[in-house]
Amino acid sequence: MPELPEVEVVRAGLAPAVDGAFVNGVEVLDERALTRHSGDGSHFEAELAGRTFGAPARRGKFLWIPLADAGEQAVVAHLGMSGQMLLREPGAPRERHERVRFDIRHPQHGELAVVFADQRTFGSLAVDQLVPTSDGAAGGYGTDRASVPTQVSHIARDPLDPAFDEGGFRRLVARKRSGIKRVLLDQGVVSGIGNIYADEALWAARIHPETVAATLSTRAVNRLVAEVRAVLQKALAEGGTSFDAQYVNVNGQAGYFAHSLNAYGRTGEPCARCGHAIVRVAFTNRSSHYCPHCQRLR
Repeated sequence: MPELPEVEVVRAGLAPAVDGAFVNGVEVLDERALTRHSGDGSHFEAELAGRTFGAPARRGKFLWIPLADAGEQAVVAHLGMSGQMLLREPGAPRERHERVRFDIRHPQHGELAVVFADQRTFGSLAVDQLVPTSDGAAGGYGTDRASVPTQVSHIARDPLDPAFDEGGFRRLVARKRSGIKRVLLDQGVVSGIGNIYADEALWAARIHPETVAATLSTRAVNRLVAEVRAVLQKALAEGGTSFDAQYVNVNGQAGYFAHSLNAYGRTGEPCARCGHAIVRVAFTNRSSHYCPHCQRLR
């Protein structure tokens, strides 16, 4: 599933193309892409045709594009397992798994098509209301407006958000009796971190994924936050993590962070730090990857 770096790469790629663009028309090809929308395909098309997009914003794994002429509405996107937001020339051939197409006209870049494609159909688009943020700070990365879509308002801020409350995060961790990896994946505690980057940050911080969160010292939590940020920022610099053709940026290009992974997907390979073999264990419906020597369960 795309995590924070992958969604941020998409947001940054969309920004110059959609900010200030007029929506000439919308075509819904598959209503399964509208599971979070309150109406059907015709309603979605009618809501957006003739509107103007603002600058896209992101919180965690959610992306939204405000409707600049609608005051308090936005198009919210969640990429799910395999969703893609692609920029194409007007009239470009259909993508293989195309679900929704926006035909837009930008005052500087002219006409473009924004395509939402999704192989597994777990992603979604919706027109949603914007509501004030609970802390009065900007809603997310890429915006200075203190508002967020209702569908995103329950999602915690992510570690790269300027308004991320590090002290509040430490206090939440100190109350959690579950393993620290479960805490990192809880989008109500901290957003944007999925299985890949949780494994990588825990490896970098030398913390076993099943360590009871409340037993971690303040120093250890601070180290973990620093490593989470470092991993996310490095992944951003490398365009995200691509294991197959399902995650690409808006131009259809893959990310390269998979080549920099130290734990995730490295089962049986020597740890880059100590040389012991990385192990893989079952974790809910997924897996955890860690070094049993460097990341001992205490």
